Amino acid sequence: MSFSNMASMLKPNFFNTTNNTVKTMMSIVVSATLPKTTNMQLPRPVNFTLEHIEEIDPNGTLSCVYWNNTVWVEDGCSLLQTNSSHSVCSCVHLSTFALIMQTNPDQASDSDPLLELLNTVAVAVGLFFLSLSLLTFALCHQHMRVNLTPLINLCISLFLAHLLFLLTQTFLQYMQTNPLCAVLAGVLHFLFLSAFVWMFFEAVLLLISVKNLKKIQSKQKEVLSWKCLIVIGYVIPLIVVGVSIGLFPDGYGSEQCWIKTDRDFVWSFLGPVCFIIIFNLIFFIMIIITLRKTVAGLNSEFSQMKQMRILIFKTLIQIVILGCPWILGFFVNGSKVLGILFLFLNSQQGTFIFLVHCVLNQEIRKQYRNWLNTLCCCFKPSDVMENQHAHIN
Repeated sequence: MSFSNMASMLKPNFFNTTNNTVKTMMSIVVSATLPKTTNMQLPRPVNFTLEHIEEIDPNGTLSCVYWNNTVWVEDGCSLLQTNSSHSVCSCVHLSTFALIMQTNPDQASDSDPLLELLNTVAVAVGLFFLSLSLLTFALCHQHMRVNLTPLINLCISLFLAHLLFLLTQTFLQYMQTNPLCAVLAGVLHFLFLSAFVWMFFEAVLLLISVKNLKKIQSKQKEVLSWKCLIVIGYVIPLIVVGVSIGLFPDGYGSEQCWIKTDRDFVWSFLGPVCFIIIFNLIFFIMIIITLRKTVAGLNSEFSQMKQMRILIFKTLIQIVILGCPWILGFFVNGSKVLGILFLFLNSQQGTFIFLVHCVLNQEIRKQYRNWLNTLCCCFKPSDVMENQHAHIN
């Protein structure tokens, strides 16, 4: 019997080896049985030929394996011969068989240098604007009329997560066989989950702001205090990571120093992300409906209409900020265009935060102009200052 889709469940990563190699399924899964016998051992080995379903790597190692309860193993099976399209395996028993190729991580990597450069530049730009946003919030918090706790902690979580991700990918070749890789994967898991929790809080406060346009600050403070937000925002991801480690201690430290896909452990991250994204989308729909009703009620005052349009524009940008581009991650599946779009939107969350909450804020822009005028006066040449003083006299 042959199973064309069985490889999606009996994954090549279930082939445990001492060396850190990348496993690729090279054949369909086949099963052979003798129904009217109880003999576990054959009097002589049986040979069978498997057709390759992937292009063979000249530097890779082929292994004939069989399924033993929960893992692929080689016991009693060996590779007799191979060519570019087929391999012949020999086994002393019947079971469920497959052909797996092992390659070194650096040889198996089909990474695009241009994509890696784009990734580095995009993440660096996002980190720069996250830094500017945090600096602005620290210096201009008295001019902001909203609860900044979710926004500040969102920036902190994104900054640390993107910085750690950038460093991990830069020095990936030195950490793949290092226990530090699993530790960093756990920390990344915590930081990205924290960012999503703060995205959720930001969406909640945005909905409150739209429903209470004239009482934004008071309503936000009545609903959620900053102390409760900080506790909830970091305790929830900490609990998720702790439970994940307890259920699957070896779930961290993949080839990319991220969560392993074995036993669907990746859902310890995707599950909370899907939950938050679904609720954020529901909130955005409610926000758009509320804004449309508010705009429809404004017939005469141009200034109010202008402010409402700015708020609608900010809301659309907030969709990019609050995790919705992560939806693209479920549809990438090797698509280079979607991969680049997913990379750009998520790496530029700091840029969008700076644009919406700093550049488009009238009070913050006023502070920027004051700082710029002060800076220009400090660096103005002394002879110009003397000429101006003489002219005044």
